[in-house]
Amino acid sequence: MKVIPIHDASIPMPAGGPAQALAAGGAVLDQRGRGMRDLRISVTDRCNFRCIYCMPREVFDDDYPFLPRRELLSFEEILRVARLFAARGVRKIRITGGEPLLRKHVENLIEMLAGLDGMEVTLTTNGVLLPRMARSLKDAGLHRVTVSLDALDDALFRRMNDADYPVEKVLEGIAAAKDAGLGPVKVNMVVKRGTNDGDIEAMAAHFRHSGHILRFIEFMDVGASNGWKMDEVLPSREVVARIARLHPLEPVSPNYSGEVAERWRYEDGAGEIGVISSVTQAFCSSCTRIRLSTEGRLYTCLFAQHGHDLRGLLRSGAGDAQLDAAITRVWQGREDRYSEVRTAETAALRKIEMSYIGG
Repeated sequence: MKVIPIHDASIPMPAGGPAQALAAGGAVLDQRGRGMRDLRISVTDRCNFRCIYCMPREVFDDDYPFLPRRELLSFEEILRVARLFAARGVRKIRITGGEPLLRKHVENLIEMLAGLDGMEVTLTTNGVLLPRMARSLKDAGLHRVTVSLDALDDALFRRMNDADYPVEKVLEGIAAAKDAGLGPVKVNMVVKRGTNDGDIEAMAAHFRHSGHILRFIEFMDVGASNGWKMDEVLPSREVVARIARLHPLEPVSPNYSGEVAERWRYEDGAGEIGVISSVTQAFCSSCTRIRLSTEGRLYTCLFAQHGHDLRGLLRSGAGDAQLDAAITRVWQGREDRYSEVRTAETAALRKIEMSYIGG
């Protein structure tokens, strides 16, 4: 049976005046004392891949009702919101999708966001459009890219992206990003036991000495359409152990508080890998991310069931003070710790799809 994913579950933004005991501007903390540092902005719900863990073709087929253009936030609306987040402590913006490079003139948005004082602007992509876009993205002010690549074996990769894209297209994109100065490029591999875990060592070998940072991500129960099962999760500790048997590793300290990837480097100086262990080693206690979906809803957790309707406020004539107060109240009320309390029951809940909030 085809299940249409959730993308319209929303609740109104909090009403009222300025948030309690918080001056205009300045950092804001949630109920667990976590600050707001990272804003992830999804600019499209469309993608040219149909990855089995994100947008499986049996759901996202030719008849799937993608969002009409009018429902997407405009670049001007995104910039307005980003300015407010910057005033509340956000220092990093990641552009996501869907596939963000499918959004027409996305370079213009990047240039607008890069103009925010002290803001780091990054982007996550499947990489196939980078050969013709990497240079213009860099010129627009993009700092770095992260590229998704789930296998090095071409036949396996084609099965996983389910759009018949060859792995060479992504490798060309990674090379183009490096040449354009968008490095160090981070390469993300979602590991699904029984599907692509046999490619772990090959991926590690390929990216040693490359200057890129390969990161292994545990298969997560995001959304309602990827058929997640706990026994398909390969714990990150097993990934590290397998690579270390071939090439000894040593731990590396985080770059900053709240960094989600656990970092390791090769003892022989051949580079660095990372693991993101949302399932087996939850990092909820230090999570500083807030997500703005394609259609303008705020989500305080990747595994959320509902978002807060920011677009409604934006398009009803709300002033910056009203928007700021609403955003602040959302964060101050945040209690999320989904991965710390994950059960079979919570995993079965219908949650927002990754393609709407960008992972």
